[in-house]
Amino acid sequence: MKTRFIKSIVKTAQTTEVEMPWTRGARRTAFIAKRTAAPVQRKSA
Repeated sequence: MKTRFIKSIVKTAQTTEVEMPWTRGARRTAFIAKRTAAPVQRKSA
């Protein structure tokens, strides 16, 4: 029973594609630069 549980965990870990925050690099930097570059102009009612 215990070995079957461990095997299922290992299999799931090998097939799951999770993108960790530190692997996003350039895309994250570009998004932050875009967000901070132009402040949003809001019109008051």
